[in-house]
Amino acid sequence: MHLLPFLTALMALAVPGIAPAQQGAPCGGGFSDFVADLRSEAAARGHDPAGAERFFAGVKQDAAVLRADRAQGVFLKPFTEFAQRLISSDRLNTGRAKGQEMDAIFDRIEAEYGVSRGVLLAFWAFETDFGGFQGDFNTLNALVTLAHDCRRPALFRSQIFAALTLYEQGDFDPDHTTGAWAGEIGMVQMLPQDILDNGIDGDGDGHVSLKTSAPDALMSGGRMLQHLGWRANEPWLQEVTLPADLDWSQTGLRTTKTGAEWAAMGVTAREGALAPELPANVLLPEGRGGPAFVAYPNFRVLFEWNQSYTYVLTAAYFATRLEGAPVMRLGDPDPGLDLAQMKRLQEKLAARGHDVGGIDGILGAGTRAAVQDVQAELGLPADAWPTRALLDRL
Repeated sequence: MHLLPFLTALMALAVPGIAPAQQGAPCGGGFSDFVADLRSEAAARGHDPAGAERFFAGVKQDAAVLRADRAQGVFLKPFTEFAQRLISSDRLNTGRAKGQEMDAIFDRIEAEYGVSRGVLLAFWAFETDFGGFQGDFNTLNALVTLAHDCRRPALFRSQIFAALTLYEQGDFDPDHTTGAWAGEIGMVQMLPQDILDNGIDGDGDGHVSLKTSAPDALMSGGRMLQHLGWRANEPWLQEVTLPADLDWSQTGLRTTKTGAEWAAMGVTAREGALAPELPANVLLPEGRGGPAFVAYPNFRVLFEWNQSYTYVLTAAYFATRLEGAPVMRLGDPDPGLDLAQMKRLQEKLAARGHDVGGIDGILGAGTRAAVQDVQAELGLPADAWPTRALLDRL
């Protein structure tokens, strides 16, 4: 199963590297006039006008990109179901085999950037199925289409000129470079500016090719994570066991304690020990009845790669599995809500004055925080997991 089609709905809501809506850049109007304006700006930025003319010569507006950008679908499956679907035994075995096959490259990455191989293997698997499917959207068309659209023009306009620089360096073909609908390229799906900033010629051929060279892609991904704040020789996630009398309102990304402080509250690592001095959060993706993890600072760095809580937690957990951790204990969580129920819950939470970040049916950070707060208000275990019982109480 290819991962990009499988994750299209999720990526529409959480594109790697993409920030919230940005304004202030020219957008809209006739498409040909818009492209002419890009050519003029390229010259003003110091790019060779003849080269820019060749670069933009075949660019076209892509309606499929706009449809993907406006997609409102999202996986409503709970974390455990989502993770079980993505982490097949075949993908796990392939990941471990790739780790052994490219041991020297991963040793370099770990030595130079401090990023554990499991993390890069997990993203390599989830983003493109180890390079097997990297997206078939023409990248330049995608970037120009999204820059012309007025939802996030500044972001995508800047990526166009980054792609032009890559073209001038011989590392981008405007007619044939393809990738994801939002302009990410290669085996670990990086935007053109990320490639310029962090691209590494891992195989020594004089070019940075994230589409055809696994060493280039993995080295570049490692360098990008380092630049995003990855801390060498530190864990990112551990499965834990929790005491039945834990103060559930202390769980989640809003409350940080050291590993030693969590241990004093009865939190224990399933394997090994908690890192005593590192700041950490206890995560309950499906409430107190489901699996439990402690997340360290490196876990938050992964949100710079992708902003979806479920996706990042699944990738982080998969990374631990690739490095030898056991299968997580699923527990017996209460059933979650479907899309319509989640929207009703968000409406009720908003009516009580809680900021849920929009009535969209998505269990994002705002809704989780609001659920936890209202659970505490009602005297319920405040584990931030929305259930039918909570909806009925409201």
